[in-house]
Amino acid sequence: MEYFEPTLKPPLLTGESIEQKRQQIKAYFHNSWTQYQSLFSNINNDDAFYKKAERLRHPLIFYFGHTATFFINKLILGKYIDKRIDPHLEAICAVGVDEMSWDDLDSKNYDWPAVDAVRAYRDKVYKLINQIIDDMPLLLPIQQDSLAWIILMGIEHERIHLETSSVIIRMLDTSDITEQAGWQACQDSAPAPKNSFVAITGKTLQQGKPQANATYGWDNEYGQKSMDVADFEASQYLVSNQEFLSFVEAGGYQKPQYWTEEGQAWLKSQQPNMPRFWSKRNGQYWQRNLTSEMPLPLNWPVEVNYLEAKAFCNWLAQTTGEFIRLPTEAEWQLLRDIQPLELANWNEAPGNINLEFFASSCPVNRFQVDGLFDVIGNVWQWTETPIDGFDGFKVHPLYDDFSTPTFDGKHNLIKGGSWISTGNEAQRDSRYAFRRHFFQHAGFRYIRSQTSELPVEPVVICETQADIANQLQDQYLSSGLNIAELKPLAKRVEHILKRVKPQATRALDLGCGVGRGTFELAKYFEHVDGIDFTARHIQHALAIKEQQTVRFATSIEGEILDYHEVNLAKLKFTSLADKVGFYQGDAHNLKPQFTGYDLIYADSLLEHLYDPRLCLSAIQQRLNPQGYLVLNSAYQWDESATEKAKWLGGIKVNGENLTGFDALQSILSTHFDLVTQEELLQSQGTNARCLSVQKSHLTVWRLKS
Repeated sequence: MEYFEPTLKPPLLTGESIEQKRQQIKAYFHNSWTQYQSLFSNINNDDAFYKKAERLRHPLIFYFGHTATFFINKLILGKYIDKRIDPHLEAICAVGVDEMSWDDLDSKNYDWPAVDAVRAYRDKVYKLINQIIDDMPLLLPIQQDSLAWIILMGIEHERIHLETSSVIIRMLDTSDITEQAGWQACQDSAPAPKNSFVAITGKTLQQGKPQANATYGWDNEYGQKSMDVADFEASQYLVSNQEFLSFVEAGGYQKPQYWTEEGQAWLKSQQPNMPRFWSKRNGQYWQRNLTSEMPLPLNWPVEVNYLEAKAFCNWLAQTTGEFIRLPTEAEWQLLRDIQPLELANWNEAPGNINLEFFASSCPVNRFQVDGLFDVIGNVWQWTETPIDGFDGFKVHPLYDDFSTPTFDGKHNLIKGGSWISTGNEAQRDSRYAFRRHFFQHAGFRYIRSQTSELPVEPVVICETQADIANQLQDQYLSSGLNIAELKPLAKRVEHILKRVKPQATRALDLGCGVGRGTFELAKYFEHVDGIDFTARHIQHALAIKEQQTVRFATSIEGEILDYHEVNLAKLKFTSLADKVGFYQGDAHNLKPQFTGYDLIYADSLLEHLYDPRLCLSAIQQRLNPQGYLVLNSAYQWDESATEKAKWLGGIKVNGENLTGFDALQSILSTHFDLVTQEELLQSQGTNARCLSVQKSHLTVWRLKS
């Protein structure tokens, strides 16, 4: 596979010529696509694509297909295309890139496609995206609601996975790798320079990417936050392999007192005694790079997770008697501002970044600005700051799970980029975060502060987005309406299960929202899966399952809010936690393992699907013989969710009225018998004084013998 150089810079959102911008986007897409395939061409046998090189991630076959399926899934979601290329592959390779608990990482549940099938699929997607770029309407500047933004989203998403996939490839056996042109490591190795400190003057810092910035950004970059940063001193160099070796040889991995509680648990579980990419044979340390090993290069930056970096800082602080720690995001930003050049403006990278020099790290004393080395590039730099949204944070509607699942206090920011960071990753305002035990091409520098106080604000995990907070209130709290006929979600499930008597083994709550129905079904079934398209819903259901307290704020009146919290104990659901599982998924295109159910429950789902007929047309395949399908819908069709041509009802066909129930009978009667139907009253809250009551239609269907 030919390796294309140089790495192209991202196109600006602004410009004078529409056609010139179209060609820039197309060239950027080609460059990203070919680099990604070139990276995977280092794998010399197809069997290696299916190895679990990193137990916390899928095998590489997932990532090989994932970036292409991302384009299709987002274009389908945005209604820019209406036909899938390969529904099976697009379901298998849809989600699972971070260690989220709702992502099923057990490969036994996956019917992975053949490598050649993924190659063929990527070719089809490549042709489609080229055609879309050629034909799409384009206005300048490019806005977040435009098709061009979604194309840029797909490109930047693939550039992220160029890096994350390289980390996994780095974990394969060297026998599975044959180095291809363009992927050579640096060969410069020598003793490391002695680290020292550079004084940094504090100031009030304004964080957040301006909306007017002319480059593509992810949702968590926008918004604003003002931070007062005190004076501090930063290490002149990133921590080198040689400097970290002192910690290793001092028994740092065997002394829990240097490690946080989380770090001690990781030590006990993994029992490491050196960094992940080191090994020791016959008294000699070695380092694994992308494609091969070399004797440990002492003057290269060490690559560790946050827990290891934190333990080193604690060891150094205890050894020196000084206040040594990792920098915060704001402190790192002051260091970054010493280097004024931005990606769009440099002729040559001012650091080992953007794949401009090596396919590896390089010595820590090569790239210098104002006395500091590796302000950007070489390896990512861990910070003390858990990622959270800035004031004014808003999710992009077509990628609502890029950031919000990481706002959990468990994902720390990494800054500065690595040798393989390109595109958005290489820009000043980029904000990426990983679980603290995760490995990237990441290392760290430390700072010396004047106090032991850590200037990090805790992540306030309180759901304030109105639609989700109101759903939490509707499902988990009383509406306050004293209407005997009113049946909230918990009572609806109880009502249904009194009328049908399925084999109480396995149930599926399809479109589970924030999860109350899943827990209620678990009172009657041995196991219940809850599936929802929206990660922001699932994260709350999962938090409750994992015995966390979920906090949310609903409107009393105007800006006056009422704060609530729920947890397993308050709900008296403790005995149900082990019986439920929550997953992110598309109801139209479920993964193969979601089958064999005795009952499928879909409450208020049909009117939120982009193609409800498609969803229902094959749902019988997910049920056991004589299984039940329970649908509850008010048939409130809305073109913002479902284009009118795909409404089940509420329309005229050949001059005659077609209702939602008419359509259900037509679609389901081939495989199902209608068991019962009835009208139910349910409420939805807007604020403390405004609740709407709607009459929904409950239908129960049984799969024919």
